[in-house]
Amino acid sequence: MTQIIFTFTKTTQMRYYVAFLSALMLLLFSSCRKDFSAELSSGKLTFSKDTVYLDTVFTNIGSSTYNLKVYNKSNKNISVPFVGLGKGENSFYRLNVDGMPGKTFENVEILAKDSLFIFIETTIDYSQVTDPVYTDEIVFDSGENLQEVKLVTLVKDAHFLFPSKDSNGFIETITIGKTTEGEDLKVNGFFLEDNTTFTNEKPYVIYG
Repeated sequence: MTQIIFTFTKTTQMRYYVAFLSALMLLLFSSCRKDFSAELSSGKLTFSKDTVYLDTVFTNIGSSTYNLKVYNKSNKNISVPFVGLGKGENSFYRLNVDGMPGKTFENVEILAKDSLFIFIETTIDYSQVTDPVYTDEIVFDSGENLQEVKLVTLVKDAHFLFPSKDSNGFIETITIGKTTEGEDLKVNGFFLEDNTTFTNEKPYVIYG
């Protein structure tokens, strides 16, 4: 019986190694191109809502965080040239687009059959607005491909009542009872003066 023995020289081994690496790099490169190549948006995005209504906010008090979901229902990856607030940097709204904070964004990519989240917040100075119903819009693209989602917030001026701070920065406290060890149980707060008068001119926001 004849025995066949294959002998690989260092040169042959190196050739196989180089060929393997080349094939692997080609595979990775092709995969990357498939994942990240994108076409320009054609104005066919869809949204979880056409208007985002934020709850009533009081002057200079930040709102809760709201979200909008943007869908790319096409079979192709797309790039949206512009996403941002209609009033730009002058807007009282703030955005977070796919993890990036700001007010305007460029070349926002959405993979095929995928979506992204936009988070919305606002802090409004009542003295800087002419209408208590503050509005803006999130703009997607421009021209024939322009799409918009409205933002609406009611802002109110108010009287703010809150505990004072001493010279060391400690917040005023009040005693509300005793602990099981007999010590005073205190919380941040304050007592209203006996002659405090509440009017109906503005709402009152009381912090404890």
